[in-house]
Amino acid sequence: MRTVDDKEWEGLRRIGGLRRFAVAISILNLLGHTVFGFEQSYAQPLVALAAAYLIELGVESIDSWAAGRPAKWRGGIRAFVDFMLPAHITALAISMLLYANDRLWVVAFASAVAVASKALFKVRIASGSRHFLNPSNFGVSVTLLLFPWVGIAQPYQFTENIGPVGYWLLPAIIVASGTFLNTRFTRKLPLIGAWLGGFAFQGLIRTVITGGPVLVPLVPMTGVAFVLFTFYMITDPATSPSTARSQIAFGLSVAAAYGMLVALHAVFGLFLGLTLICIIRGAALYCLQMMAAHKTRRVSTIKTAAAINEA
Repeated sequence: MRTVDDKEWEGLRRIGGLRRFAVAISILNLLGHTVFGFEQSYAQPLVALAAAYLIELGVESIDSWAAGRPAKWRGGIRAFVDFMLPAHITALAISMLLYANDRLWVVAFASAVAVASKALFKVRIASGSRHFLNPSNFGVSVTLLLFPWVGIAQPYQFTENIGPVGYWLLPAIIVASGTFLNTRFTRKLPLIGAWLGGFAFQGLIRTVITGGPVLVPLVPMTGVAFVLFTFYMITDPATSPSTARSQIAFGLSVAAAYGMLVALHAVFGLFLGLTLICIIRGAALYCLQMMAAHKTRRVSTIKTAAAINEA
């Protein structure tokens, strides 16, 4: 029997997680438009998917042609489907979260920005390069900042038509499935715990400073939108740290950024806070890479000079 090394196992775990995330968000969108009460048109997810697919295929085709290598989506139906999973997840997340009335081009724009950001904003790491901006979150954030008349889908749409039992059952299902996925595949439970603890802490701190009922800043934690953000967005494997210590720092930082934005009376604090921390993390990774490259060049120069002296 062939053994699987750590790198191959990591790749299999990533694909397994993406497949399950894609199935989960597809079912959620399907039920949302037919049962739960999503208020966007049926065309919105279709337009988002079309835009994301086209950008994903176009960027990879150009990149593979420039690098003289086969496109990653080649190799059969399974390879094609697996390659399209990130774009699929991103598009459905955006179509579910944004509300732009009947302006479908806004959803297409957000999806295109989200997918294109993976190619535009990268930082070199030991194993190559990696994008550092959470795609769907970045697409939503840019759209909200550029078009103030675009809003976020109202949280009540997730449970509008499913009655009192559904108010509790749907979040419970999302928490259970999200916990399984993030335990088995992404291994982001430290991040989730730090984010939840940090969110509660910043809420209590704001209450102490400004006064008011203690539970008010904690109310967002009870909504389905917050649960989805916690288990399916902030835990994006490609744009969040892998080690437990770094995950904790990342989760606490996003909570602190949210608290700061709320204190400054900025709206959409969840999305903007995550975008801000991803940008800071990307800048930090870039600085570390530059320092490592400078150190390598310095060592190489010293060795070369020593060799010349010996000669």
